[in-house]
Amino acid sequence: MQVETPPHPLPPTEVLLPDFSVLDLLPTLPIHVNPNHLHRSAANRAASRQQEPLLHLARPAMMPPAEGDLTQAPRRSSTAASQDSDDTSFPSLDNVDATSTPSDGVTAAQNGSTLTLATSPKLSTPTPSPGASRPRASSVSDMASGAQSPQQLVRRLSLSAEAAVDAPLPSIPTPELPGFSGNVISVNFCIPYKVEYDIDVEDFNLLPQKGTSALFDSFSYLSSTESEWSHKLIAWTGEIEEVWDPKIHDAPKEVSPFYAPYRPKEVHSLKLSAQARNDFTQQVKRKYGGHIQPVWLHDEITADDTHLFREQEKWRRYGEHELFGLFHYKRNDTSHPEVRKQAWRNYHRMNELFAQTIMEVYRPGDVVMIHDYQLLLLPAILRRLMPNMYIGFFLHIPFPSSEYFRTLPTRELLLHGMLGADTVGFQTKSYAAHFKYSCERILSLQASDQGVEYRGAYTAFEVFPIGLDARGILSHAFSVSVSTIIAGLEYDKVHTGRKVIMGRDRLDSARGIMQKIEAFGRFLDRHPEMVGKVVMVQITSPLGPGLSDLQRDSIDGITAKVNADYGHLGYLPVTHHAKPLRKDQYLALLRLADLAMATSLRDGMNTTALEYILCQRDRKNPVIISEFSGTADSLDKAFKVNPWNINDMADKIYQAVTMDEDTKAAHHKEHFDFATSNSVQAWTTKCITRLMANLISNERSQDTPGLDPNKLLHQYSIAQRRLFLFDYDGTLTPIVRDPAAALPSPRTIHTIQTLASNPRNAVWIISGRDQTFLAAQFGHLPALGLSAEHGAFLRAPHAAAWEDMTEQLDMTWQQKVTDVFAAVSATSRGSYIERKKIAVTWHYRRAEEPEEAKKLAKACRKQLEDTLARQYEIEVMAGKANLEVRPQCVNKGEIVKRVVLAYGDGKDKAPDFILCLGDDSTDEGQIPSPLPRLSPWQC
Repeated sequence: MQVETPPHPLPPTEVLLPDFSVLDLLPTLPIHVNPNHLHRSAANRAASRQQEPLLHLARPAMMPPAEGDLTQAPRRSSTAASQDSDDTSFPSLDNVDATSTPSDGVTAAQNGSTLTLATSPKLSTPTPSPGASRPRASSVSDMASGAQSPQQLVRRLSLSAEAAVDAPLPSIPTPELPGFSGNVISVNFCIPYKVEYDIDVEDFNLLPQKGTSALFDSFSYLSSTESEWSHKLIAWTGEIEEVWDPKIHDAPKEVSPFYAPYRPKEVHSLKLSAQARNDFTQQVKRKYGGHIQPVWLHDEITADDTHLFREQEKWRRYGEHELFGLFHYKRNDTSHPEVRKQAWRNYHRMNELFAQTIMEVYRPGDVVMIHDYQLLLLPAILRRLMPNMYIGFFLHIPFPSSEYFRTLPTRELLLHGMLGADTVGFQTKSYAAHFKYSCERILSLQASDQGVEYRGAYTAFEVFPIGLDARGILSHAFSVSVSTIIAGLEYDKVHTGRKVIMGRDRLDSARGIMQKIEAFGRFLDRHPEMVGKVVMVQITSPLGPGLSDLQRDSIDGITAKVNADYGHLGYLPVTHHAKPLRKDQYLALLRLADLAMATSLRDGMNTTALEYILCQRDRKNPVIISEFSGTADSLDKAFKVNPWNINDMADKIYQAVTMDEDTKAAHHKEHFDFATSNSVQAWTTKCITRLMANLISNERSQDTPGLDPNKLLHQYSIAQRRLFLFDYDGTLTPIVRDPAAALPSPRTIHTIQTLASNPRNAVWIISGRDQTFLAAQFGHLPALGLSAEHGAFLRAPHAAAWEDMTEQLDMTWQQKVTDVFAAVSATSRGSYIERKKIAVTWHYRRAEEPEEAKKLAKACRKQLEDTLARQYEIEVMAGKANLEVRPQCVNKGEIVKRVVLAYGDGKDKAPDFILCLGDDSTDEGQIPSPLPRLSPWQC
């Protein structure tokens, strides 16, 4: 399945959102949606997946989002985990043997950034016999006691460990979902490799990608024989770097000692032919087991299908500069407006190109799992292309509070993009709650803790923190190669008699490295007896965005100060390693350490804490973790700290290094059980099965299919009697916090005037607003029909007076309802009562506590339905942040019946085209079922 790629870059898109209304969807006068098609059953949807897979693919080349573009996606009822998962290419200790390799019988398989050791049976860790017991060694020194040589020490370290935990993988039930194919398409920002292109031989080099180990392990599991699904990974190639052969390119005559003859160089302009791209695709498929489909983020396509790439780093710019920092509560300096606009265009263009690649391999019934902040727009774009696609989205970094998120100029589009998914997953409950509040306060949606109704369907919110490949880490951490490194360190008496505190972080502004080192200095100041007995080893890797030279110098400065204040000859309190280190060396440090500290100022997942827990299987030492880390909620027994409270962190360090062995063992057991049971394999299965469960449980949701523009215009052109029925709030104008500020734009008024001036058209605005408001905004358009207060008052086209439809009704209930609303409003500051001629409405959109107001509205509705609604012929309607009571006979459906019946019976009298637009449940009454004459109309 091919989707045509635009041959040129897309035209500009404004970052700041312009005025928008639903009428923007009617550039050349639209047509009617068949009322019989507005709501489809589960059976019909299942059939449509099989019969109409290409229905929405015939469309013009995709454009960047004019305001509201993503909001119109039809609905059914870098690095992803990387930026918050710490890097897995590890820095180096100067005194660690960097050349040690696995002994005979151990084979190393490199996959992505994860090194998995497959140990032959003769070298596998023996399992203790039943009933056998071995005293737990409290330190590596105890394990090594009595060793006469490094060789003996290696053997003791390798054989002393208990058998590796091999937690059973969860079984994968076959979902009972219509049209489910069994295929899973994972969508990640980058492939697991760094790509180099040798321009001399026209060949690619694939190097392991740093970071994202947990997520890449998830992809590896899905592609393995353990998984019951068929899997394909779709991801960007990353910046392709140019390399050259030093044998071909002569070195300078005077060679500097710093000259590197083989050095990667970033390509600012690169051309790749179709053959080169195909060669790369085949190469990366062979490397990854045939399960990768690369995304080519090109700038231009020539006539001979050559792709041109310019400034490849631009695809990262918006995500890493605007989103990553803000999602970690680090607002970057405002860039020039044109720079920000161009970054947004590139971001949207990138998501569009991802969508095109997905559609090339997608088949109806496939599950699409999208990962992280670089692809926030992708779910809605895919929904627009294939309304019945099964889409899941998981955010691996924090989601900020609504007050912080709302500072983004593109906030609405990003939320609409995420809500295109059937399930949105987060690391913690607090991140899910922030997303929920953003949907309520920015989009004015009515959300719950479980999900939100969006465009006639349901988007579920889920919380499942990602795990690690516990089996692989345990196998590697207790392998001969790691034990050899530990033996070398221990045999040379490195840090003998001292407790080692370790930390490993990416060198970016959100990791709290300065706070950690300062807290360690405060700990030595408060407890002088610990000077000389405790050291800190901090490993950093310069991968994270948003770190300035000033911040880097500050880290070096605080390290030098602690060492100057508390160090002496033979004792260096803080050792800071900011250079690459192999994974075995890092795992050796995790096994040797007596305490791990992860003090990030904000992150989604912290792999260091979980890796440390796994590597402490024998020694069972504690961990200190920031309360602002997404992993903290999963480690109940860990020492939780506020990185900004230096004194408290110093106290927690003292408690951790002086903790008794029994307490450490009890706490570690709980953490170890979590790390092994919540493995990345279990997380992967949970993500997909929860998506399946949500799809099954929400099959009763009814879909509103998207309009086919071509068919819509055709129907409009051939129709003789056209009827337009428009809601006002949320349809002709956006929902705003102050209803009085929801005024129609000049563009909206001009569009309505154009429609109403056509003698073949009858245009009605059917709103809950009162007569005064509608007359003030549209009274100057005599050809326009107006219906106020949901049909209580009518002003027909070309009529001067309003017609009261409720003159004979008993309205004594209004005062009683007003009294009830007054009592409720008194307990919810910011809410207010609107008394209309025919209805009484309680608004809580401006309530200071929206969650409490929502609960009050629910309780108030039940009270009214159980009391006054039984005494009078009234109904209680819940709208968007309001509760309205009105007569039962007054509703939009009755007005629509009246308007349609006024045409008369017969084929040549009834309207042959109707377009009805609304935005919430109160507008569904405009499609009355007792109108059999509507059944033959098609949209």
